[in-house]
Amino acid sequence: MNTTTTLDPAWKGPPLTPKGSRKEFTDTAAIPWTPWVMPGTYFKLFYVDEASGRFTFLLKVDPGTEAPVHWHLGTAEAYILEGGFYYFEDDQGFPGAYTAEMPGAIHQPVSPKGCVMFAVAHGPLSGFNPDGSIGGICDAKLMYQLAQQGNAAAHVVRMGFIGEH
Repeated sequence: MNTTTTLDPAWKGPPLTPKGSRKEFTDTAAIPWTPWVMPGTYFKLFYVDEASGRFTFLLKVDPGTEAPVHWHLGTAEAYILEGGFYYFEDDQGFPGAYTAEMPGAIHQPVSPKGCVMFAVAHGPLSGFNPDGSIGGICDAKLMYQLAQQGNAAAHVVRMGFIGEH
């Protein structure tokens, strides 16, 4: 296996970053689905940044799962790989669809047939209880802890962490 990269001899820019022991690519099929913050949802975590609160993951939602109303404290991006979901019936996501949800958005997703999506949360999410009180906060730190509990964190790229938590 070639562990070096050959540069064009005419290259005058900075040297390439050494490979080191870190792998650049992860076999996502080898990562187990880990139960997420509500029944009927599972995730595969790829990246966390505790300093910014950002995290990147795959999210799987079982058909008919009823999600609570939630609040985005930062932008959330999603690209639907399978199935679909929506907030309004006249604006539904489908395989290949992309959305960038605004920070501050409060909504309740619907996914009658379930879905799998690639998602980037640029900050925490807050779930609400039926009475409108905050039921929980899902941030980068919680995502990493849940992945650890599910024995699915060894591959996670971690940034912004100061020591172990």
